Amino acid sequence: MSHKYVYLFSEGNKDMRELLGGKGANLAEMTNAGMPVPQGFTISTEACTQYYNDGRQINDEIKAEIDEYLVKMEKICGKKFADPENPLLVSVRSGARASMPGMMDTILNLGLNDVVVKGLAKFTNNERFAYDSYRRFIQMFSDVVMELPKPEFEKIIDQKKAEKGVKMDTELSADDLKDLVVRFKAFYKEKKGEDFPSDPKVQLMEAVKAVFRSWDNPRANVYRRLNEIPYDWGTAVSVQAMVFGNSGDRSGTGVAFTRNPATGEKALFGEYLINAQGEDVVAGVRTPSPIAQLKQDMPEVYKQFASIADRLEKHYTDMQDMEFTIENGKLYMLQTRNGKRTANAALKVAVDLVDEGMIDEKEAVLRVEPKQLDALLHPQFDAEALKKAKALGKGLAASPGAACGRVVFSAEDAKEWAKNGEKVVLVRRETSPEDIEGMQSAEGILTVRGGMTSHAAVVARGMGTCCVSGCGEIVVDYDAKTFTLGGKTIKEGDYISLDGTTGNIYGEAIPSAPATISGNFGRFMEWADKYRQLEVYTNADTPRDAKQGRKFGAEGIGLCRTEHMFFEETRIKAMREMIVAETTEEREKALAKIMPFQQGDFEGLYEAMEGRPVIIRYLDPPLHEFLPTKEEDIKEIADELGITVARLKNVIASLHEFNPMMGHRGCRLCVTYPEIAKMQTTAVINAAIAVTKRNKFKVEPRIMIPLVGEVKELKFVKDIVVETADQLIKESGMDMKYQVGTMIEIPRAALTADEIAKEAEFFSFGTNDLTQMTFGFSRDDAGKFLDSYYENKIYELDPFAHLDQKGVGKLVKMAVELGRKTRPDIHLGICGEHGGDPTSVEFCHDVGLNYVSCSPFRVPVARLAAAQAAIKNPRK
Repeated sequence: MSHKYVYLFSEGNKDMRELLGGKGANLAEMTNAGMPVPQGFTISTEACTQYYNDGRQINDEIKAEIDEYLVKMEKICGKKFADPENPLLVSVRSGARASMPGMMDTILNLGLNDVVVKGLAKFTNNERFAYDSYRRFIQMFSDVVMELPKPEFEKIIDQKKAEKGVKMDTELSADDLKDLVVRFKAFYKEKKGEDFPSDPKVQLMEAVKAVFRSWDNPRANVYRRLNEIPYDWGTAVSVQAMVFGNSGDRSGTGVAFTRNPATGEKALFGEYLINAQGEDVVAGVRTPSPIAQLKQDMPEVYKQFASIADRLEKHYTDMQDMEFTIENGKLYMLQTRNGKRTANAALKVAVDLVDEGMIDEKEAVLRVEPKQLDALLHPQFDAEALKKAKALGKGLAASPGAACGRVVFSAEDAKEWAKNGEKVVLVRRETSPEDIEGMQSAEGILTVRGGMTSHAAVVARGMGTCCVSGCGEIVVDYDAKTFTLGGKTIKEGDYISLDGTTGNIYGEAIPSAPATISGNFGRFMEWADKYRQLEVYTNADTPRDAKQGRKFGAEGIGLCRTEHMFFEETRIKAMREMIVAETTEEREKALAKIMPFQQGDFEGLYEAMEGRPVIIRYLDPPLHEFLPTKEEDIKEIADELGITVARLKNVIASLHEFNPMMGHRGCRLCVTYPEIAKMQTTAVINAAIAVTKRNKFKVEPRIMIPLVGEVKELKFVKDIVVETADQLIKESGMDMKYQVGTMIEIPRAALTADEIAKEAEFFSFGTNDLTQMTFGFSRDDAGKFLDSYYENKIYELDPFAHLDQKGVGKLVKMAVELGRKTRPDIHLGICGEHGGDPTSVEFCHDVGLNYVSCSPFRVPVARLAAAQAAIKNPRK
């Protein structure tokens, strides 16, 4: 028997996501549950993979199977494809196994041509509806399949409306729509050099190909990279019998959630449009009515819908996002999926479902995406400043948060400005999936059109980005790069502020205040902490960062970068004196000036952490970073140091390195200048003694030697540390323990970790440098060429954002095993950026690290990711 690529809805179920995609699996599940689902079939994700393997062609075997299933579908529906007497029209939709809202393409009303449309008009006794469906089909097919831009067709519609002197599409008559069909086809022929395809079988194959193709369009690739969805998953295609929401006033279409996706409140939430088709609601071209209004408009339909929504939520034990159509008073369910929600809503829904007895705590912990917590921890507007500010206008509060930035009008500009360090707010009439990268770069998104279920709203909620949608009073002029609202004209580059919780739009910059964390968060995070097995530390160089990390639940400091403390005004001069010094005595004299500052810093960190572990990394960057580069600065600093400009220039020239990333830095500085290690050890130990004397808690310093690649260099620096520390502790008459460990960030250190563990009492993986050294490219320069790597599918993810588990991960795993062989009780952790990335945290749990360390705001994200890793794969 040949391979099966196509499945009727009645042949699948919800556990076949990998094969049928999320949409196909859920349509099958609803069919089996006896819900009113328009029938059809799903072409599997394997067919998509096969399409790419066959050089972007649908092979004959798959074509034959699609034809065979089309005949089965005709029998089920009692209608025939391409038959003017009783026409079967279909929608063609994509459905990957991970929900990718708005990223891929849909085609409705497929199967129409000049003959079938007449039959449809006669069969439904509604000529206007038939031609409305036809013009929509030509427009969507041209846009999605033939890549003729949709706005070009909108222009033709606007022209027609202007000729007729009407405002709404719904005011155009059947004859107007017939004329639009003629104009659309003429435009198609002019652009494509051929007639619009009239054979429905050709239309269907082209549409299936287009959906497969859309798996590889730029916006889908960007979305996949942001959400770590593998390219080789492919997408399925669902072909479903059309039901018509645009067939009159007893028809309509809508999108609804079983709970409010912005707040998590338990009540049906959604919107619908009378006499419209699906894309009208999502595209936000017309402003819809709230779902509650359906109770008045069609009470029977509302009652049936509410009961189905309740059944679906109980069946999936999660909040559902459903699409439905009403055709002449009859309800049809077009799809259901677990709804995208804001971080606040995710927490509330998870906690409520536990209280309602639908799920247990472990399941609740798995329900919230760790990176969503980010949104909760971001600042809100300062309450006092907000009271004083006057709103220019108000839209729909589509995704909460506070956003303030300069106005830009295109996704390209948003990306460009953000790259240059500007905070921006993206203003669009409506967003489309092409805008995904600009939306990712923006602080907030403001749209003129679109409801709470529009593309902008759904994608922004998923990203945790503030969004205000559907502010119809705004007039945007893309050419002039301005918009007007509330009698004020705002130009590109002007500041505006958006309040995603109220929908208010302010024509000024409003200061923000730190986030406050509410009830559900505390309870939810207690569950997470109950199940996680990894400790979570924070990276902190100042007491302020340390306190912030503690507030978010950090159990120690995994990385204090001491060089950050040298750059302050008062200290940098002494540092420069040390660098230009010609003798050891001169260097020691300069370092003696820095020592009290360092000691004060460490005391502040120890106080903030109250006896919890504090890991202090010794000086890491090359010395040239502390010296000036501009001519005028060189002169000023030479005067300050009392040396000639020529001498300072000589020092700068002598420190120049061709590749400072691999140069004279880290432990190599201490090998050349042992007095640096001596000074830093004195500051670390004296601070620990002083704080222990003042407090009830004991401080046990942990000293980390960076950039070690050879056990002998570690021993060389460690000997200086131990000699200095032991002497100071002896003089203080106290009993104090301390540890000396290293940062594993050079591949050779990972390969010889068994030797290094003879001297190191702990390892901390510095995965930023380990990634740079393993890949052999610099993080600062890789951005210039990585895009070509993504486009050509050489890399699917940014190795600096998500730990490369195959290469860098192999080194980490090897170092863990070798290190434990030599020293079974060695303490192992990670302190690179990856420490706050959920998939990297899961990897750290799986390879058996003791802790992860990340920036203060990522601590809750890491705590949740660690809990999920432990629930999925508990350690023995």
